[in-house]
Amino acid sequence: MIEFSLLTALLAGLLGGVHCVGMCGGIVAAFSFRADGSTPPFRLHLAYNLGRVTSYTFFGALAGTLGASLKLASFLPVQHILYGLAQVVMILLGLYLAGFNRWVLVFERAGGTLWRRVRPLFQKLLPVRSMPQALLAGMAWGWLPCGLVYSVLVSALAAGSAPSGAALMLAFGLGTLPNLLGMGLFARQIQPFMQRPWVRRTAGTLVAGFGVWGMVRLAYTLLAGG
Repeated sequence: MIEFSLLTALLAGLLGGVHCVGMCGGIVAAFSFRADGSTPPFRLHLAYNLGRVTSYTFFGALAGTLGASLKLASFLPVQHILYGLAQVVMILLGLYLAGFNRWVLVFERAGGTLWRRVRPLFQKLLPVRSMPQALLAGMAWGWLPCGLVYSVLVSALAAGSAPSGAALMLAFGLGTLPNLLGMGLFARQIQPFMQRPWVRRTAGTLVAGFGVWGMVRLAYTLLAGG
């Protein structure tokens, strides 16, 4: 099911932009205002985002490794259980993006303690004066507690191996690039559109639909004896 999961992660990152605009808008603005002007804005924002996606990929590898260890340590069909859990979380994520529940915020609160440790390091990298510094700032940005990221990490946990988990989070990170790059360069034009209720509901419904379809695929696999 890894190919389907990769596509789902990519589209979840793309459609999750309705959340990214609100969650990361302040950080993107800080990057924009603190740049010293010696480097073209697009190159800086590209470096920030590549650093962020690098962190996501690392998290995915760790989650995939943990999932593999759980699978080896148990006689239960752990991979199917984790995959089913990932689809439930994807449905909850879609409902959250659409504005129908806030369960996903539990993940963000759980990650707040870790972010409080990373944030001082992040702040020391500002103002950004070089491309390597921008890359490091982006990697620190990747530690920001985000329900969207944590929800997809559950799917990385179900991937069953470090390479598969890393690939899944890489796909998700690439899906977020258009929105967050656009935020850095065209914030005033993008933000009002992405916050419109019908945009949020459409994106959220599609993400929830991925979770429902994943559950259907899992049920078919189990019934077929897979």
